[in-house]
Amino acid sequence: MAGVIAGRGRSGGKGVLGIAPEAKILPTAPALGSLAVIKSLDWSVEHGAKVINMSFLVLEGDGLAAAIRRAADADVVLVAGSGNDEESETEDYEYPAAYPEVIAVGASDRNGKVASFSHQGPHLDLVAPGADVTVANGFPDDEYDQVEGTSVSAAIVSGAAALIRSEYPELSAAQVVEALESTAVDKGPAGRDDAYGNGELDLIAALDAAGKMKPQPVASAAASKPRTVPRSGSHSEDSGIPVALLAGAGVLVLAGLVAFMVVRRRARL
Repeated sequence: MAGVIAGRGRSGGKGVLGIAPEAKILPTAPALGSLAVIKSLDWSVEHGAKVINMSFLVLEGDGLAAAIRRAADADVVLVAGSGNDEESETEDYEYPAAYPEVIAVGASDRNGKVASFSHQGPHLDLVAPGADVTVANGFPDDEYDQVEGTSVSAAIVSGAAALIRSEYPELSAAQVVEALESTAVDKGPAGRDDAYGNGELDLIAALDAAGKMKPQPVASAAASKPRTVPRSGSHSEDSGIPVALLAGAGVLVLAGLVAFMVVRRRARL
């Protein structure tokens, strides 16, 4: 997931180029339970994260909602995968995406339609590409795989949030969320729906909308975002926005800088 967010690519056009290739990745411990997630969230805030990517599902535990709230109050953009159907059969496995402070991201396929595996529901906010996405895999053998899952979709949205926060650092986290959701391409039934949320991510439109916003005080941005937002109708690269990467089991940490989720071809994330 770190490669999806901030992959630097290589000369000659090889390698994975992430959505925000100059973002600073802050890897944390694997999300093996709500207590580990709470500690990772607090650590990420303490270390200056501006975006927190949560590519996992976890049972809601004591203190998790409060930790999410603390991160939101610290003006952090929170992003999580909505889950894949086999992982999200009950409401118990919809966290952290189900929290109102978190952008819950589903997956769209190559045709821009909601992917068959993408978990749907009233908590969904956006969809983003999540099928047949190329990721770095198999370190140190320089291998690449095509994977699918809402974890990938969440990473793409986290990268988009990092780009906006870099281009317009004066905007609050709530304004970044508004820019992403208000410009999403409406699909399915008119308006917000449980399959697409507010629609499919349109990064260029979100950057344009962010550029037209006037900064708001962070204090007012900490309030829980609404589930629906009104719709609004080349930018510089990211310059080091810290993005905290919280992922599930199977995380490989590289020199304290980058973490890759090791997955197999066509694996569900």
